[in-house]
Amino acid sequence: MEMTKVLTGAVTNNLLRYFVVSGIFFLIFYVLFKNQWKNKKLQLKFPKLKDYQREIVYSMITIAIFGIVAVMVFGTPLRQYTQAYPNISDYGWGYWILSIVLMLVVHDTYFYWMHRLMHAPKLFKYVHLIHHKSTNPSPWASYAFHPIEGFVEAGIIFPIAFLIPFHRTALFTFLAIMIVYNVYGHLGFELYPKGFNKTWIGKWINTSVNHNQHHKKFTGNYGLYFLWWDRWMGTLREDYDEAFAVADAKR
Repeated sequence: MEMTKVLTGAVTNNLLRYFVVSGIFFLIFYVLFKNQWKNKKLQLKFPKLKDYQREIVYSMITIAIFGIVAVMVFGTPLRQYTQAYPNISDYGWGYWILSIVLMLVVHDTYFYWMHRLMHAPKLFKYVHLIHHKSTNPSPWASYAFHPIEGFVEAGIIFPIAFLIPFHRTALFTFLAIMIVYNVYGHLGFELYPKGFNKTWIGKWINTSVNHNQHHKKFTGNYGLYFLWWDRWMGTLREDYDEAFAVADAKR
């Protein structure tokens, strides 16, 4: 019964997050204001219907996998070893905010190295290529992974649940930020202000331009929320600032 409850809850929550967030962005940028804003699109062409369908089908598989992993962590005896705490007052609101920041930093590190690993030739050919079929991604591409990569993506829950003390509302907030930023990365439009990439904070924040380059050109720009690993490891594309300037000119 407990496993079923956890599975149902995890799948339902992920479905809602995916369709609400992706749907809102898709409706705004790809339907309602498509004609008015089409010249601002990072890649001027729009994906075809078959691309949207593929992205949604693989995202549904990924969401099911997220549910399975959630059961492993929260629906089995492993649950007693997580760092979940019942009351926000146990650690206070300051730590509640800090815990979300820690989740984002840990996830960004996990994602960067996992993502680089997925670009190893054999893993790319048999696994990661599914995601890269979206060379011109849409908001629906945010969860469009091969099942193996889906399990790897879901693996972030293990270091978060077992290493970071967290309240369930902080975890839900982190998951909401994750889907919003993931959809933004695949949006195909830049939302940060002009010249953001040159500001003191913008140099360290990932952008839609950055991730769109990765989908278009396949190499470099492996980060999720931040750019520090790409900058530290020399994997930030040399033409990133140029691409951002082109996006600015369109706006």
